[in-house]
Amino acid sequence: MAQMIENLRNIVFIGHGGAGKTSLAEVLLFNSGVTNRLGRVEDGNTVMDFEPEELNRHSSMSTSFHQFSWKKHVANIIDTPGDQNFFSDTKICMQAADSAIVIIDAVDGVKVQTEQAWEFAETFKLPCAIFINKLDRERADFMRAFQDAKDIFAPKPIILQLPIGSEIDFKGIVDLITLKAYRYDEKGKATATDIPAEMQDLVDSERETLVENIAEADDELLERYLEGETLTDEDLRTALKKGILHRTFVPVLCGSATKNVGIDLIQDVMVNCLPSPIDRGGWVAKDSGGDSDIQCQPDPDEPFAGFVFKTLADPYAGRLSIFRIVSGKLGGDGTFFNSSKNSKERFSQLLRIAGKEQHPVTEAGPGSIVAVAKLKDTTTGDSLCDDSRKVKFDCPEPLPTLISFAVRAKSKGDEDKVFSSLTKLLEEDPALKLDRNAETKEILLSGLGQVHIETTLERMKRKFNVEVQLETPKIPYRETIKKKVRVQGKHKKQTGGHGQYGDCWIQMEPLPRGNGFEFVDAIVGGAIPKTYIPAVEKGILESCQKGVLAGYPCIDFRVTLDDGSFHAVDSSEMAFKVAGSLAFKKAAQEAKPVLLEPIMEVTIIAPDDFMGDIMGDLNGRRGRVLGMDSKGKNQVINAQVPMAEFLTYAPDLNSITGGRGFFTMQLSHYDEVPAQISEKIVEEINKAKE
Repeated sequence: MAQMIENLRNIVFIGHGGAGKTSLAEVLLFNSGVTNRLGRVEDGNTVMDFEPEELNRHSSMSTSFHQFSWKKHVANIIDTPGDQNFFSDTKICMQAADSAIVIIDAVDGVKVQTEQAWEFAETFKLPCAIFINKLDRERADFMRAFQDAKDIFAPKPIILQLPIGSEIDFKGIVDLITLKAYRYDEKGKATATDIPAEMQDLVDSERETLVENIAEADDELLERYLEGETLTDEDLRTALKKGILHRTFVPVLCGSATKNVGIDLIQDVMVNCLPSPIDRGGWVAKDSGGDSDIQCQPDPDEPFAGFVFKTLADPYAGRLSIFRIVSGKLGGDGTFFNSSKNSKERFSQLLRIAGKEQHPVTEAGPGSIVAVAKLKDTTTGDSLCDDSRKVKFDCPEPLPTLISFAVRAKSKGDEDKVFSSLTKLLEEDPALKLDRNAETKEILLSGLGQVHIETTLERMKRKFNVEVQLETPKIPYRETIKKKVRVQGKHKKQTGGHGQYGDCWIQMEPLPRGNGFEFVDAIVGGAIPKTYIPAVEKGILESCQKGVLAGYPCIDFRVTLDDGSFHAVDSSEMAFKVAGSLAFKKAAQEAKPVLLEPIMEVTIIAPDDFMGDIMGDLNGRRGRVLGMDSKGKNQVINAQVPMAEFLTYAPDLNSITGGRGFFTMQLSHYDEVPAQISEKIVEEINKAKE
């Protein structure tokens, strides 16, 4: 099994949407004989994109898996989405890989999502290679795309191959290690050829740069090189593999996935230069108490340990949990321990995922990516292990949600069905969030963008036959006061027998924003008995949940109870609770009540060209820019914007930047709504109540 692990490669494809990740996966499967026809994204006949929503939109929305054999090696391909709406899946699935190939479009260069994927690769310390794709397209420029990567990425990209020709005349590749040139026919078959005379100077200078860069990864090699010794291809390949593994540099390859140019050379780099699970070494996990680190080695003789990085929800087959085996091995059936949920799980069949198909396997060892169905407690992010050694792996957090909608069942009586169907889809997609808002009585579905929410609802209709309507969520406004007042709250009721009597005087004053509610007992001389004082506070607290302006909770104020009176027979806790409530309502009316709105802390990342439009748009949304920074070839804007103006920002930013902008947001604080807007909101709310 050690030989098998040494010959295994787990490679994740990352990059922005449309760069050609799925096309690269398809041509690799075709070249290695796994498929007998080359699937095309445009034609909707790919093996890797198979969900109806993906085929309709010609874009990956979920990470898919397959494997191929090449020169006695087996490579697991992890093909991730490049669309911002589904990027959380990319982040979580990257953890299962041993290396990454970053695909860059030769026309567009490095986009925001490519940079974000690169940051994830850095977080997971993944050795990387770069593939500059689409060199056959109009306006494709290899050197410009390489310079782009060089300006933005670290560790430094180094050129391993050069293209022969460009755009429509792109026909081949020069390999700078072997100094061989290859031309490709229509079917992607390579023929060795001479290096074109007009390229010889460029090849010579780039080869020299490459040798210098590679030699830096190995001290002994560097010494030999500096002493003038000629390094062999084998020397360079060994040092290249070492430099990739230690993230000293990132080799840059080139080609065209759809035209099958240069793909065989990429396959050679994958098996010869990218690391195996053994090269990557041990994984750090925590013991069951979470106190000390345990090294889990890629050794089949160690106790089993692994982690679930993806879940698929199938209405018929149930839940499918996809996990990476870190150490030990599993047979075709058996049990393991879920250390995240503290429960034992039994499985009856071990599966290998191949696109939309699942194939049973009898055994799997370290580095294997496998799946099991119908585990009762296991979800994405859980750690699985042997009972004899309970360990837990860190799981990356999903990306924060950016847009929320209130969802309402289309058919009456379907409310519970909506909630249960969405809950099942949340198991599949941890980037979704589902909430019942007690204040607004709405079911809120939050995601990374409008397309994310829309495709979730398409899947819900297809899988569970439930339809919903989307509505803009109600804003959780708050109320507060601006003036100090003193009022009396008196509750006096005489009925037959005992009456009701409660009388209190309160001072009500504003507190600084974010200070909540304070109650001060300043009663002296027993004006109100001690037993009734908590009842006054309770009455105020219950009443302040519905403010006097528009019925929103009142916040950031202090109440001082300073006087009152009681009746020896008619006073009770209930009477003083009512008195407290009456006092609050009266004081709130007199203390200049105002409406507060939630303000979001926003970070927007987009190319420099769009800054003017983005700033203008933020001004139109009552936004306040706090500062700007540059990051690579992008600008970063930090701003504060009212939530009411920002609910639909995801599609708007998309249209301003042509999909090249990205943002995150979180609640910052509450602030006063401008008077003219406040009047309008209060009027609308009161009209809706009538």
